[in-house]
Amino acid sequence: MLHFLSKQSSFNLWTIFLIENLLVTFLALLFGWAILKLLNKPIKAATVNEWFICILTNLINTCITYLGFWLWDKVYIEFSFDLNWRILSDFLAVFLLMDLAMYIFHYFIHHSVIYKVIHRFHHKYENPLPIDLFVLHPLETVSFGLLWLTVISIYSFNFYAILIYLTVNVGFGIIGHLGFEPFSNKMRNLLMFKYLGTSSFHHTHHLDVKHNFGFYTNVWDKLFNTYKD
Repeated sequence: MLHFLSKQSSFNLWTIFLIENLLVTFLALLFGWAILKLLNKPIKAATVNEWFICILTNLINTCITYLGFWLWDKVYIEFSFDLNWRILSDFLAVFLLMDLAMYIFHYFIHHSVIYKVIHRFHHKYENPLPIDLFVLHPLETVSFGLLWLTVISIYSFNFYAILIYLTVNVGFGIIGHLGFEPFSNKMRNLLMFKYLGTSSFHHTHHLDVKHNFGFYTNVWDKLFNTYKD
């Protein structure tokens, strides 16, 4: 895939990356809508402003994608393409590294002037919709993108592990912005779910900005005493 892209013109690359990001957004919103529809939850229409920011986020993410490809092409970022056990281990490594990095970044934002200037924009939506996953201040979108590129540049991760992570990342984002908890209390108490950042976990953060800064897990919040059930 990457070698195919390396043969494309800059115009083709921008076009491919834009279509890719728009397709991911479309599938994510379709997935969120399907869950709400399946569970007979009310589906609120997104505002014009939310759609505008969503499109802007896609444009910024296209730039981040292009930058990531350029860094790979110039060998600042390297991947392995082997089909072996590293797919699982590298996925877990990226998953936990990004979770920790985003926890630190998220905590820092809420304890600095940056929150008032940038992140408060996202917190206008106490009862989020799936589209609100893509409703962020442009500077925050850029920051998260650069954080992501920094993490994957520190080691030669397995490329397929990266693809799995990106898919899981969108899944967590949509579930976290459903506005309700799709999993029962019994399921959330199972070991495999107990330490994950569920919809109610993130919804609590939208209601109480002093707690639950994690994204994929609640591990760091529990370790650093910022967890709220």
